Amino acid sequence: MPDIGAPVVADGPPGAPDLRARITELRLSAYAGHRRAEFPLGAVTLLAGPSGSGKSTALGAYEALARLGGGAPLVEAFPDPAARIPDRARPDAQGRRGFRIGCTADGAEGPVRLDIAVQAEPELRIVGERLSARGVVLFETALRDPGRRAVQAAWHTAGAAPVTRAPLPDDRLGTALLPLRVAGKTDGQRRVLAAAEQMVVALRSVFPCDPRPEYMHAPVPTGTGRLMAGCDNLADVLWRTRSECGRRHALLVESLDAGCAAPVADLLAEPLSDGTVRALLDRGHGARTELARLGDGELRYVALALVLLTGPGVLDMDGPGEVPDALRTLTVLADGFDRSLDPVQRAALLRTAARMGERGHVRCVAAVSDASWAAGTEGVTVVHLGRDGTL
Repeated sequence: MPDIGAPVVADGPPGAPDLRARITELRLSAYAGHRRAEFPLGAVTLLAGPSGSGKSTALGAYEALARLGGGAPLVEAFPDPAARIPDRARPDAQGRRGFRIGCTADGAEGPVRLDIAVQAEPELRIVGERLSARGVVLFETALRDPGRRAVQAAWHTAGAAPVTRAPLPDDRLGTALLPLRVAGKTDGQRRVLAAAEQMVVALRSVFPCDPRPEYMHAPVPTGTGRLMAGCDNLADVLWRTRSECGRRHALLVESLDAGCAAPVADLLAEPLSDGTVRALLDRGHGARTELARLGDGELRYVALALVLLTGPGVLDMDGPGEVPDALRTLTVLADGFDRSLDPVQRAALLRTAARMGERGHVRCVAAVSDASWAAGTEGVTVVHLGRDGTL
């Protein structure tokens, strides 16, 4: 097992294993309308099913895990925990009900599993957590005293004492706290830290995105920072990305030309005298169209293409900045991926996502009502859900 401080090269010769940390499975063991559900996640994954099948719920569960991986308290990750309790779940003698959720992160340490049991009622708390790799439980917690706001944690040491025990708060993900509690002096401790780091890096490299066309028409102030989840400030971010990475901007223009009704020669950001900036499509031969004049479908297409062709430094996300880009892969969560898009646009956008996924830069987990149009697209995994949330 390599030391987590040892240099690792993510990109290698053809056929070499991909060492970038990424989530490869989402598990909803008992979560809202899902029971014993396991979602395999590839470079591009479409969760397909009718309204009420639990697509948005699954994406929300992934986002909640990402928040916990970033150190957020439980109440921020699950602001409405009662809605996550499985259907028809009955309270125990103490009136307790909850849900179970988990995921697998692949990378340099191989598959690392995280499973969490959350008590939603009467008090929100994590009552059990387990981190395991290669068949070995490296870290786990359990609620021993319901009267205390703490869980008893134990992690693998492989030193003079095989296991170290200590209390941890019950409103935070213990895996995210391990770097602050584990010394890393023994091989066992380093193994725990390496697995925890892989899981946290994979979870924190997530950007939930749902472009809101109604907020993308007006010019926006300059200097707003990174791209918001609703893409409200697309024009200002475009001002930055166009000058910072000409190669990716050229790919963006190519993608827009493939998906927009009229030809696109360039995508520009134009500063205005009042301190705002607006975005325009250059149609060639001096003709330009303000983004404000585009329909909802084209606006969503432009925004999603920009997200897929950019990186963590441009997006409004709390990524693991101390980890080199070569060791992590951005995952975009897109609910209603094909909303308002015509057949040409959704096919072109899916090709863009697949191309970026193949290169290892960006993964995409998206929800669609029907994925028949995506059948046969190389690099795309389709997970079909029924109305009852079953796969």
